[in-house]
Amino acid sequence: MLLRLFNTATDDEIKSGLTSDIYYLRTKSIIEAKCIDKDVVAEVTVGSLPEGWKWGVFCGLDEVINLYSGLPVDVYSLPEGTIFPSRDIRGYRVPQMAIVGKYGSFVSVETATVGLICQASGVATAAARVKKAAAGKTVFAFGIRRMHPAIAPMLDRSAYIGGFDGVSGMLGARLIGIPPSGTMPHPLILMFGKQEAAWGAFDEVIDPSVPRIALVDTMCDEKFEAIRAAELLGERLDGVRLDTPGSRRGDFLEIVKEVRWELDLRGYRHVKIYVSGGLNESSVSKLAAGPVDGFGVGTSVSNAPTIDFSLDLVEVEGKPVSKRGKYGGRKQAWRCPQCHKWVVTPWGALGGNCPSCGAPLEPMLRKVVERGDPVAGRDLPSTIRERVLRELEFHTLE
Repeated sequence: MLLRLFNTATDDEIKSGLTSDIYYLRTKSIIEAKCIDKDVVAEVTVGSLPEGWKWGVFCGLDEVINLYSGLPVDVYSLPEGTIFPSRDIRGYRVPQMAIVGKYGSFVSVETATVGLICQASGVATAAARVKKAAAGKTVFAFGIRRMHPAIAPMLDRSAYIGGFDGVSGMLGARLIGIPPSGTMPHPLILMFGKQEAAWGAFDEVIDPSVPRIALVDTMCDEKFEAIRAAELLGERLDGVRLDTPGSRRGDFLEIVKEVRWELDLRGYRHVKIYVSGGLNESSVSKLAAGPVDGFGVGTSVSNAPTIDFSLDLVEVEGKPVSKRGKYGGRKQAWRCPQCHKWVVTPWGALGGNCPSCGAPLEPMLRKVVERGDPVAGRDLPSTIRERVLRELEFHTLE
């Protein structure tokens, strides 16, 4: 039995196919033994999106490009961060990716291919929906503690790409290229035994560039703790965070309003209010209507439902094929730049004009890997995030 410190695969194990389902490796053995390897086109699609979502955020392309680097195939993909529907305006599945080459060249990484985008896209979509619900207010990702630490950077990257303004994870933030975001935990206050001592120690020890955001729900009423924090730190206090447990919460929005009122009454209008603790798209939407300046959102995003992409053969040796329930033949996905409606056509056909508004359609599947060499698709996380935020303007949560 193989023993290791953590139950995770190495980069080499993923690239070599050791994380594949066994039947793909057996298929590869049969193809090689019978000398029947053929040129194919495989497409990634999803029949429907989870939770009744009308759209998803395509995420994880960076890792797919790394996975296919060195393999003698071409990869076509939507740009990472593209907001896509599962089906076009006529009900046909929208392809998110296409792999072109000998089937034996990539069959061993088929499992990894969909795995790299299923979870990342689910997290990015959940994050985008929360960001939309926040109505322009700040949102931070606080959810890595709920998932395996090996994927913490992926979770933070996906949440950031989905539109979140910051992430709490140190490694995730470093790989994204932003400073990590966080306040202070309850144990810090409990270790000191007194709120003022903990707030003061934070202010004394932590670099001045880090915002002073006091946690104000550990021992007493939130509004009284908020007042005490403001009186202690004055202008140095950037904000207060309410992480009130559900059993003590009652009307959380009313608590936030009380805190805002009492701070304003005493001249602490500069102190921002952040809330966290069990938040999701629905609760963020309700709280965003009140005097909340920012949200810390965790499990509802890091544990978002996966988007169930599948990878299916649609062409063998230039001839259309498909299993039952799928559409044969290679395809192109077209999107209207004006109204963001989608149209799917056979590969090589012209997209024409948008059936809804008449604008010329744009092809969305673009080559990112050519014969194993990455040629596009490696945008910075900040660039991808900007793409998501722009495209969110065309979509609603309903």
